[in-house]
Amino acid sequence: MGKVMILAGTGLARRVCAAVADCDVLASMAGVTEVPCDLEVPTRIGGFGGESGFRAALEGVSAVLDATHPFAARVTERTVRICREVGVPYLRLQQPPWPNDPTWHVHATTAAAADAIPTGARVFLSTGPGSLVPFLQRGLHLWCRRIDHAPTRDGVTWIVGRPPFTEDGERALFALLGVTHLVSKNAGGARAKLDAARDLGLAVHMIARPKDPGGEETHDIDRAIAFVRHHSADRDRR
Repeated sequence: MGKVMILAGTGLARRVCAAVADCDVLASMAGVTEVPCDLEVPTRIGGFGGESGFRAALEGVSAVLDATHPFAARVTERTVRICREVGVPYLRLQQPPWPNDPTWHVHATTAAAADAIPTGARVFLSTGPGSLVPFLQRGLHLWCRRIDHAPTRDGVTWIVGRPPFTEDGERALFALLGVTHLVSKNAGGARAKLDAARDLGLAVHMIARPKDPGGEETHDIDRAIAFVRHHSADRDRR
């Protein structure tokens, strides 16, 4: 028993951190947003500085709970591999993916999704600003959701907001903007935007999850909380 590292950045991670605030844990966030959420536990912000930095950060760590986004593939693959090499217990917590809908257009990459959308379409990107480039200069009307405000960028209108989002709110937003196509990553969890898109008859372009990175995975938040408690020391006993 010792300090458990929780790789955070998702709603699931926030829920786990709140449940284990009495344990010896360290949450880690990449720092991609200007004002990260308060996780109620000690938190480090920023990258590790590559593999050597992550190995150094694991010194004294008794286990790692990976609760990053399902599309943070490079981070997860590195974490799985290094934890296995150094013998640190690892568990990944993710939402189960949404079952494929026969009406969806499913793509392996955002570039493939961009190729499939016709010129003149009114496209709402819920995939974040990191996936914007393939959609630019294609004759599309683009709205892209992000958490932080950002400078104006030619060819795109930012929609600033932080989840959770409601189905009624998403439906009203899509209707107001005249959206014809929704682009989403299959992250699982709340499906307000998908239900709103269905109600409005929008074309949904879904990005499939990356390949399985290995390592043990669970969709059960109670199991993840138990994993953290099993491997961590109580704060009062430190």
